[in-house]
Amino acid sequence: MSFKIATWNVNSIRLRVDIIGRLLREEGPDVLCMQELKCQDEFFPLQSFEEFGYGYSAVRGQKSYNGVAIISRLPIQDEGSLDLLGNSEARHVAASLANGVRIENFYVPAGGDVPDRDANQKFADKLDYLAAMRDWSRSSKPARTILVGDLNVAPLEDDVWSHKQLINVVSHTPVEVGHLSELTAAGPWVDVVRKSIPSGKLYSWWSYRARDWSLSDRGRRLDHIWATSDLAESSRMPKVKKDARGWERPSDHAPVLAEFDF
Repeated sequence: MSFKIATWNVNSIRLRVDIIGRLLREEGPDVLCMQELKCQDEFFPLQSFEEFGYGYSAVRGQKSYNGVAIISRLPIQDEGSLDLLGNSEARHVAASLANGVRIENFYVPAGGDVPDRDANQKFADKLDYLAAMRDWSRSSKPARTILVGDLNVAPLEDDVWSHKQLINVVSHTPVEVGHLSELTAAGPWVDVVRKSIPSGKLYSWWSYRARDWSLSDRGRRLDHIWATSDLAESSRMPKVKKDARGWERPSDHAPVLAEFDF
């Protein structure tokens, strides 16, 4: 079985229904995981996705903020969600396929602008969330699992446009990278994108603040597809669909895709 999965921080799902449909038509993922829905469950545009052929879903919405969802054209079972900080933020949802493969979709807090736990509660929450993910992974001992999402950390030097200029900027600081490395080891998880593309600049996010995001190309790789080692070797053809960043009314993130042979 060949299986394609995509992850995308859509930055307000009701504003992006048209371009989400374009992604589904052009790439045909079996499963699409989305973050930052910014809508409550009752306003999730499921009917639109059903018209595209994606009739199965697991949704955890939240008014104006956060929110995650998995939509699928294959049958999936909603496996619930984690509230890792105990604050009721909708940052995780899980689902399983009929063959037992489990999908974990996360939206890690962005962390604000100041990379200091004591001075910035948002940064503290981010580090605490990553630590809670690590502890969850250690205790649950995942197998046959794909973990995706906007993890809001660009871990490698080639995951940012300038390692030197961003080393003290939230998303690329050593403390965040260290927390993400601990999470990776706790699976253990394999970054399937970098497994196939081990070097070279690769980004999935470009700021709205850039006058010409494509020309300046000052991006960061914040969006990830990982797999447990029992699935990672079957992964292939990962890519960032960079052109989606230039579609009409785009998200500031681009979709990331990978295929697996089960």
